[in-house]
Amino acid sequence: MKKLKISLFIIAGLGIFSSCTKKNDGPSVADNILNYTINEIPVTTDYTVGAFYYNFTTFNTSITQVPSVGSYSMVNGVVLPNIMTNHIQQAKKGGIDYFLFPFRSVSRDLTNFRADSSTVKSFLDANTDNLKFALAYNFSNTTYAISNTAPLENDAVKLEQFFQDIIKMVPRMNNANYVKVNGKALLYLMNAHLLFSNNNINIYTTLRSRLKTLGLEMYIVGMQERWSPPARYPFRFQGCVDAIYHQSYSSQLTDWDRWWLLPQTMDQNWKYSKEYFASNMGGIDYVPNLTPAYDWKILQPTAITPNYPRTDGGKMFKQLCNVAKMNASPTTRLILIDSWNKWDEDTQLESSVSYGDLYLNIIKQQFKKP
Repeated sequence: MKKLKISLFIIAGLGIFSSCTKKNDGPSVADNILNYTINEIPVTTDYTVGAFYYNFTTFNTSITQVPSVGSYSMVNGVVLPNIMTNHIQQAKKGGIDYFLFPFRSVSRDLTNFRADSSTVKSFLDANTDNLKFALAYNFSNTTYAISNTAPLENDAVKLEQFFQDIIKMVPRMNNANYVKVNGKALLYLMNAHLLFSNNNINIYTTLRSRLKTLGLEMYIVGMQERWSPPARYPFRFQGCVDAIYHQSYSSQLTDWDRWWLLPQTMDQNWKYSKEYFASNMGGIDYVPNLTPAYDWKILQPTAITPNYPRTDGGKMFKQLCNVAKMNASPTTRLILIDSWNKWDEDTQLESSVSYGDLYLNIIKQQFKKP
């Protein structure tokens, strides 16, 4: 009888325990928003691919990659004709539609402006293959000494200098090989989120009006800082620019969580940004911007932040190209690559002794029809 009571007690206890135990129906790894595969996106219509061409100074001892044309210098921005010719030929072969040349302020940074202009001239003098080109105004709020409390329009001299910086480039934008988007001259504005003003719309409206009197309708693409939420700067962009691009998410990575699932992280950010710009900021378009690799160690040998290496045969870059295709504008189909030749960060597309034409071949395969 005693054994029976004990058995009944155990059974009752198990019944109570089981009734208090709930099924684990919480979220799992499979529910994670980043848990998906980046699929290959077939190309039925060519994308328009531009690559930043920098005024790169010299190769230091920390740069281990060697260009296929050999290490070269750009003294005062000048590129030797044989080097530039080779670059143009590589770009044409690799599916690059245009080089994008940054230029600094003629009004407030004359020495660097002259060097930037020399790089553009080196291109124009060697461009017998008629590769397209565009310009990116490398605006600096520091050079202009403006801020939230000292907006650009508060100083009439500075405001006019800003306009003149861009008007100075009109002859370049009238070149037959200058890129047009829907018949409008393409202009990138770097650091556009730092164009401090209490009325950005008025500044852009005036700029467009003055350029129109000189015969140019403009398609302006403003830069927003990397990894920043799309709703941070509507007052800088809405009613001002035609499209927005971010600084490359695949360069200067500081977060290991982003690195481990970089294609998915970029895809989610770009997708949300693209939708927000279009739906909440007056139909502003989006231009994906990506890099083929990045090496912190060149400029910061002791860095412990994640590198984006070239050890996978271009696998990561192919995924990022597909992410770019998923988030490119269906109308302009603009894609931006940063960079063509920034060897001091290892972001270059340019052919090298070690990887050959790998990244150029990827560009052509990913963004041009078979």
